[in-house]
Amino acid sequence: MDYNVESQGNIKVTELGEKNLYNFVKRLMDFIGSFVGLIVLSPVFLLVAILIRLDSKGPIIFGHVRVGMNGEKFKAYKFRSMVPNAKEVFDNFTKEQKDEFEKNFKLDNDPRITKIGGFLRKTSLDELPQLFNIIKGEMSVVGPRPIIEKEIRKYGNDFKKAFSVKSGLTGYWQANGRSDTTYEERVKMDLYYIDNRSLVFDIKIILKTAMSVIKREGAK
Repeated sequence: MDYNVESQGNIKVTELGEKNLYNFVKRLMDFIGSFVGLIVLSPVFLLVAILIRLDSKGPIIFGHVRVGMNGEKFKAYKFRSMVPNAKEVFDNFTKEQKDEFEKNFKLDNDPRITKIGGFLRKTSLDELPQLFNIIKGEMSVVGPRPIIEKEIRKYGNDFKKAFSVKSGLTGYWQANGRSDTTYEERVKMDLYYIDNRSLVFDIKIILKTAMSVIKREGAK
């Protein structure tokens, strides 16, 4: 009996050590990857900034309040892809439009999105500023999708588990369908990632996301 208890204790210690090593290496990769990414992509940042400024008035980058790890709120940075009076436009949505947005927190043919904004969203370029969030330690390259407060109810009792890790610039659901998935499927994918996360899995997700973006699979 004593042997079994000791063995179980050793297993727990080993698992804890592996988890800490994974978290350390992942954070190191996040920081280095984001720092290098900001340098390499600086011409893209400049070009996108110019296009946004030429397309419509308003800020180039904005911080949208999201819920991340352990339910903590932070401002996720994004290139602006909507008109400056987006809230006013939303208030004038039809009942059908509001119902669709309430269901999936997205809307086909969203009238708030600018011309350049549509392109940024389809190519996921609007999310590049989140590299700053990653450097700050608020996000990771791979993790559950950062959500707005109203979306918490969609996760039900699984919210605590799904957000026990940092939100990601990309994740399992982005690599497997993106906008083609239902909200319920997104939740299941976030939970699947939590249960199976590893450095190898993270790398696979990053590569698959890149291919999905290039092919514009599920992009809207």
